[in-house]
Amino acid sequence: MQWDNERHKNFSRRAAMLAGGKALLISALVGRMYFLQVVESKRYKTLADENRVSFRLLAPLRGRIVDRFGVPIADNQQNYRVLLIPEQTEDIEKTLLRLGSLITITKSEKRYIMREISRKRSFVPVTLRENLSWKDVARIEVNSPDLPGIMIDVGQSRFYPYAIDTAHILGYVAAVSEGEATGDPLLELPGFRIGKSGVEKVYDKVLRGTSGSLQVEVNAYGRVIRELERNEGQPGTRLHLTIDTQLQKMASDKLSGESGSVVVMDIHSGEVLAMVSTPGFDPNAFNKGLTTTEWNDLISNERSPLINKAISGHYAPGSTFKMVVALAALEKGVISSESEIYCSGDTKLGDATFHCWKKGGHGITNLKKAIAESCDVYFYEIAKRTGIERIAEIAKRLGFGSRLGLDLPGEKPGLIPSNEWKKKVIGAPWQQGETLLAGIGQGYVLTTPVQLVVMMARLVNGGVAVTPHLTRDVISEDVFVRRAKKVNKNIGLAPAHLSLIRDAMHSVVNVPGGTAFNSRIKNSEFRMGGKTGTAQVRRISMQERETRVLKNNELPWKERDHALFVGFAPVDSPRYAISVVVEHGGAGSKVAAPIARDVLEMVQQRADNWPSNEQATEETALSVDINSIYKDQSEKKEFGRGN
Repeated sequence: MQWDNERHKNFSRRAAMLAGGKALLISALVGRMYFLQVVESKRYKTLADENRVSFRLLAPLRGRIVDRFGVPIADNQQNYRVLLIPEQTEDIEKTLLRLGSLITITKSEKRYIMREISRKRSFVPVTLRENLSWKDVARIEVNSPDLPGIMIDVGQSRFYPYAIDTAHILGYVAAVSEGEATGDPLLELPGFRIGKSGVEKVYDKVLRGTSGSLQVEVNAYGRVIRELERNEGQPGTRLHLTIDTQLQKMASDKLSGESGSVVVMDIHSGEVLAMVSTPGFDPNAFNKGLTTTEWNDLISNERSPLINKAISGHYAPGSTFKMVVALAALEKGVISSESEIYCSGDTKLGDATFHCWKKGGHGITNLKKAIAESCDVYFYEIAKRTGIERIAEIAKRLGFGSRLGLDLPGEKPGLIPSNEWKKKVIGAPWQQGETLLAGIGQGYVLTTPVQLVVMMARLVNGGVAVTPHLTRDVISEDVFVRRAKKVNKNIGLAPAHLSLIRDAMHSVVNVPGGTAFNSRIKNSEFRMGGKTGTAQVRRISMQERETRVLKNNELPWKERDHALFVGFAPVDSPRYAISVVVEHGGAGSKVAAPIARDVLEMVQQRADNWPSNEQATEETALSVDINSIYKDQSEKKEFGRGN
């Protein structure tokens, strides 16, 4: 009996202890549940929402670029692309292998994808392929359960309706490189493009716009269930250029098959109406991505399609420089309008002989005849009397020897030599024979086509220091500051001297015997004036001169003369200036002048239809059917040719 009592007591103590333990455990669980569900409810609700709701940045629409009529020349179009979010897949290699069975992914593309994944945060989507067809999109969507982390996105890609014709002005956009990433989340968005050259690069920040945001509900696999909230970003600024696209296309067609440049500018406002560089390239191809073969073809092309020759091509100006020499001589007082020099076909300086382009010479020649018929001997003589320092001073006033500040990247300064320059760069004193060469635009003198058109504008607008620009609107503080620095002022040349030069350029084109007479505009309302130039790129030996100088078509392409022409129109009341350079094209009178004639005639025909800034509205641009639109020559030359 006693043993039973002891046993009962032990059982009661154990039961009490067990019940107490259970009560303690239940209390702890209840307390923990209360803590989690009541005290920490907001925190865990937020965490749950973060797992359920995905926040994403939305790329803004890139600003459109339109011409002076409001016609879109850089626009946006829909683009289907496939993305990968690395953190949503356990095995990236396996996922890419499965995707590769649906669409083609090359080894080089795979290496690029893996590099992008390694340099970006795991939650940032990486673009695997763009410009997908609808069949590709459907195939991927059907297989989406087996492709964790893969998603289809609809974005916008840049589209250039006029492609090759406007490539060097607009430039192109491409993916952000590793060196261009600044930490801005916008630059990490899949498929985001920034300007790499041309206007796209200069005005990239104002064209980008401001990003928007998107909230979507996703399931446990990261698949989007529904869209919760969308805040559209601010589209980029609409950029209004001075270019007339139809004129641009016509000038491009005139240069088709050649390597060269055409620049047309309003001589009073500095608006660039056309700027063509050929051959061109397709900027749409850069947006989609070039193959290695396509890239190698571009960079190995001897005619340099990627270079904007209008601002980056360095050329000896040849006889188009003779107006500079004439003005320098007039301003210094070494000649007058009636000063005469006899041209026998050559002139001597020490042991050297300097030849005129016309065998037998021009006879007795005054300034007007010398410019009209492009007499080299006349300009050898007045250059010698004037001196290189005075020639260089006038050349710089007319826009040579420095960058003009055009709103495009890559502009080159050209070269106007002087005694000081030669001592500093070459370490030798200036020679008088080099002055003679400079007198006909050869030797060390180098210019760009845009400098040539500015020279022409300043010669015929009364000596006003007009400078070129491509945008019609002041769209940013930077543009405003640059425009403010370009307040046009007089360059200090005597009106009588400018009038004499202008009259001589009229004779070049409109008087029999002038080097461009065969390229005159016969409509008296549209008549042009100008100056031809043929810039030699090789030295003609004495032996060749004594036998027979080879013609351009008998020489390899790279040894042929450059053809140049600078002009203005209309003659009676100048408004437009033009420069034409055809690399290795031959005689300026036969090749460059006819191009200038056709372009200047067209620009005058179209001028009355040009809208004002206010008329070229966004509505005008939207009314256009976009589907319906569709060298550095730095060699030092010796002896030049005149016409």
